[in-house]
Amino acid sequence: MATYKLYYFNGRGRAEVSRMIFAAAGEKYEDIRYEQDKWPEHKSEMPLGQMPVLEFNGTKLPQSVSIARFLAKQFQLAGKDSFEQAQVDAVVDTINDCVTKYIPIRREEDEAKKEELTKKFLAEELPKHLQNFETLAKLYSKGGHFFVGNQLTWADLLFYDMGAIILQVDSNAFNNHAWLKDNRAEVEKQPKIAEYLKSRPNTPF
Repeated sequence: MATYKLYYFNGRGRAEVSRMIFAAAGEKYEDIRYEQDKWPEHKSEMPLGQMPVLEFNGTKLPQSVSIARFLAKQFQLAGKDSFEQAQVDAVVDTINDCVTKYIPIRREEDEAKKEELTKKFLAEELPKHLQNFETLAKLYSKGGHFFVGNQLTWADLLFYDMGAIILQVDSNAFNNHAWLKDNRAEVEKQPKIAEYLKSRPNTPF
């Protein structure tokens, strides 16, 4: 029987999509969380000195996207065939384009500068990314609620997780994007995901 251990900080961050994949699949794993002050003691145990890391049957795998993609394939959440998997990857890459633009703003320590950058992101960057998501949904969703093939994939889970971050900044972000709003609602309705969202730890990030 396969064994899984997921190592990350005590937060959602880059490990959360993998946790949601485990939840959606109903698969057991060991959720190992390090507080920031304990991390230096464990850094040398990780292949690249960073987290998240997945340990699968005793072998460690770094890189958050590689971990999530592997788990999605393991649990049939990656698309039904190789071309659907490529479509899922295209959605994931587009989500990561948006996240890459926002992360430096989130890390900005100067509050005045952070506010200015956030306003610019919401006015100029975010609308382009939301339009890109809708474009891909029209191409791949087959008229359904999920991004690819009218079935839940890890692209939907990643978009849900990213959307939660965006909504913290602008609670109205998806108001003019009915399909995207509906997609997030459908993810929340999945029984195993709903149960996970209710029970997951409330963490600082």
